[in-house]
Amino acid sequence: MSRTSRTGEGRGRTGRVLSGLAVALGCVLFLGGFAWGAVLYQPYTVPTGSMTPTIGSGDRVLAQRIDGDDVRRGDVVVFEQQSWGNLPMVKRVVGIGGDKVACCTDGKLTVNGKKIEEPYLLKGKGASATGIKETTVPEGRLFLLGDERSGSLDSSVHLGDADHGSVPRSAVKARVDAVAWPMDKFGMLERPDGFAELPGGLSEPGPLRLVLGAVVAGMVLVLGGAAYGPLAKRLGRGRARAGGRTRETAHAG
Repeated sequence: MSRTSRTGEGRGRTGRVLSGLAVALGCVLFLGGFAWGAVLYQPYTVPTGSMTPTIGSGDRVLAQRIDGDDVRRGDVVVFEQQSWGNLPMVKRVVGIGGDKVACCTDGKLTVNGKKIEEPYLLKGKGASATGIKETTVPEGRLFLLGDERSGSLDSSVHLGDADHGSVPRSAVKARVDAVAWPMDKFGMLERPDGFAELPGGLSEPGPLRLVLGAVVAGMVLVLGGAAYGPLAKRLGRGRARAGGRTRETAHAG
């Protein structure tokens, strides 16, 4: 056996080993990413347009399962409040326990006297939320509004309740991190800077980017590793044909 043949076989064995490792690692990342995502996240379909334009009716969102105590102002949360209905709802947290919420001085929502910039609202429409002159959010509770203020059945509609339209933190099931469908809206939700200067600041995004990165990387490794075998065989046949033609030419000469 020629040295060239032995070298080719050695490279082939090394390639097969690396290909197998790539496929194995890819499977771990791909399946592990899905498992990690399934533990941390849950998909929801938003039933109404009360969060337009951030989230539309029928949009699919990915929400991280969190404890209600981890919620911050500006978060978009999934919650269930029996007195509002028995279905999961999606709204934005604008006030937490002890906050004084009012609307609308100069067309702005205020929290503890600070005017809040809300870039997520519909263009050309103010922050108007009917009936909020000023209300204090009870401790351990949240004040929630829809981004489409004129048509949202939110805390502003329930101000006459015993808890001034607020819901308990325990009602929160998850925090929305991203819109998954439709594809033209696919992406992470931005944390609104308008609440950043208030005590407690903004919440940190969940690990959704890492989860998606693991799934994509795993898929690339699996496909790349699986494709190595057929490509190596094709290249090997090409080299063999080229070698044969070279020897024939040498003999003819």
